[in-house]
Amino acid sequence: MENYVSIGVMSGTSLDGLDLAACRFTFDGSWNFEVIKAVTVPYSHKWVNRLSSAADLNALDFAFLNNDFGKFIGKQLAEFSADLPQKPDLVSSHGHTVFHQPQNKLTVQIGSGASIAVYSGLPTVCDFRSQDVALNGQGAPLVPIGDELLFGDYEYCLNLGGIANISFRENGERKAFDICPANMAFNLFIQELGFQYDLDGNYGRTGKVQEELLHLLNQLEFYQQKGPKSLGREWFEEEFLPLIHSFQLSPPDTLRTLYEHVSDQLSHAVDQYPKGRMLITGGGAHNVFLIELFSEKTKHKTIVPSAQIIDFKEGIIFAFLGVLRLMEEPNCLKSVTGANYDHSGGAIYLP
Repeated sequence: MENYVSIGVMSGTSLDGLDLAACRFTFDGSWNFEVIKAVTVPYSHKWVNRLSSAADLNALDFAFLNNDFGKFIGKQLAEFSADLPQKPDLVSSHGHTVFHQPQNKLTVQIGSGASIAVYSGLPTVCDFRSQDVALNGQGAPLVPIGDELLFGDYEYCLNLGGIANISFRENGERKAFDICPANMAFNLFIQELGFQYDLDGNYGRTGKVQEELLHLLNQLEFYQQKGPKSLGREWFEEEFLPLIHSFQLSPPDTLRTLYEHVSDQLSHAVDQYPKGRMLITGGGAHNVFLIELFSEKTKHKTIVPSAQIIDFKEGIIFAFLGVLRLMEEPNCLKSVTGANYDHSGGAIYLP
């Protein structure tokens, strides 16, 4: 029986913190997992500012940020793993995405793997997306292999993170694609009011839908494209935000229109496929109003799991991607990303 303890490390586009998930993976004909320990380390204002402004740095400051963030992750891992029942076999770090332009053969996630390995004292797998992009893939989403092998009891897996994405099986192959912005949009506008996030969607619930803005958002070219396809902050800032800002709505009306838009796009994206059970995870699964709107519009049976799975499913799966990398087993599927072939992505650093 294969047996690995791996720590998954996630830093999402919503900048709500660093997710650490220590998991045990066993293989005895099929893969199983258990979560040993999982925490979210909130980012200080300093780290939120540094990460959110990373794309504007000059080359030297960007290199310093990459190293500093790797050191930060490594130190958090050392503290996190100190009381684990056994020493982990590896760390598997997603890093923090700064640039994602697969059409230009570019994707960049910061958090130096060398620094993580040195400061954590653990073998580290990182930079999962670059090889896929080099192989003409989108480099995203990467979680579908985990959906297939760890959460295969569900017909669909919907992740409501900074960006919403869907994963499912079709004609014997795993398929997946990004759908639309989610928490990165909600959080941006609620934070302008001094709140970290819109608890249960209660603030957005009080607003009114601006129908013209809703129509224009729903007509964005990305939504007309077929998968594989993926979104990055560049598209969000260049295509999505200017439309919203042009209307100068009140914060409640902006959020209410965004909720309508996101629920529209979610239902439009998933309802073209046969009815089934849909597992919903990511921070957006806690948003009661968003789940209400989506559940009313979709034909699928929506299932919101335990808080631990909601919050740490991506961390769990990235921990698993690192295990597959060490085993030299495919952790990236061409049917999902559009790459030339299935492959085992990720750079390995030894302490």
